[in-house]
Amino acid sequence: MTTLSTTHEEIALAAPDGTPVPNLRDLIDTHLHMPFPFRRNPHEAEAAAGVDAWLNEWGLTDEPGVAAMIHQTRPAELASLTSPAVDADLLRIVAGQIAYQFVFDDRAEAVGRRSPGRLLPMLCESVEILRDGRPAGSPLGAALADLHRQVRERCTPEQAARWAWKSREYVHGLLYEAVAQAHPFLLETENCTSIRSLTAGVEPFYPLYEAAQSPGPAVAELHRPAVQRLSRLSSDAAVWTADLFSAVKEQRAGEMINLALARRREHGCSLQDAVLLAVREINGTIEEFERLRAEVEPELSPAVLGCLQGMIGWMRGCYDWSRAVPRYADVVSVPAVP
Repeated sequence: MTTLSTTHEEIALAAPDGTPVPNLRDLIDTHLHMPFPFRRNPHEAEAAAGVDAWLNEWGLTDEPGVAAMIHQTRPAELASLTSPAVDADLLRIVAGQIAYQFVFDDRAEAVGRRSPGRLLPMLCESVEILRDGRPAGSPLGAALADLHRQVRERCTPEQAARWAWKSREYVHGLLYEAVAQAHPFLLETENCTSIRSLTAGVEPFYPLYEAAQSPGPAVAELHRPAVQRLSRLSSDAAVWTADLFSAVKEQRAGEMINLALARRREHGCSLQDAVLLAVREINGTIEEFERLRAEVEPELSPAVLGCLQGMIGWMRGCYDWSRAVPRYADVVSVPAVP
């Protein structure tokens, strides 16, 4: 990776017309390659009401800070932006899953900061629900079991199994994250990005886009190396884009698993330069996605092409959501120039 110059002039003159950009959010907007069109699901308001009702039903908003966090993160908006073409029922599942992951992630972070070992009961409960169908013993577990039920009702058994498998990867990633936070001096950039690919929780949504196709894609097509690679590229690009906008918040909170912050530790540079290094990596990932998609599109069925649109939705949707969500509003408080 080429180290960026840290001169103020190069950063200030980041806009194509030479006009200085005022803050870090605008610096990201100027440099990030986002070729996919803005789209929004027409059922967003219905999904937002459904999320609130579902969280209340399982008692999750009774937990301290959860209602405020949901207000700051807007899970139905993220669902709408990432899944603009799905029907209202499927959007409700997507929005509920996003809200659940936000609650679960924040709980895991709070517990794991005290000791990674304290996470084991909640993580083991989740794995047992997803793998074995065990009954839940907590409100979070009950919500997950209900989400799993909704997925099984909407998806084929094979799609539901892929959803559960990818969801278990997400659960395991939270334990790795807690260990990394507890031992930060052992954390290398490659380990950070590996953990981030799990804690992103993006790929569990992809089987839902399989379910949106009629007929659904053949399993053999989904397991083609090119399709698997497109899945990985899209998931990484989506979550790394969110890392750009969340870096200020996460740096202030002492969090470690963030692509931009990993680049800052690796290069010993300013946050602004680290963000630009991360932008370069994201741009390369999106460009590889575009090249590979163009190569294999003629060989793919309409069902798999529909799944690729779901992947594109996450790349574009994470960008639009991250730059506007109140949770990451601190990004505009940091100037573009170090």
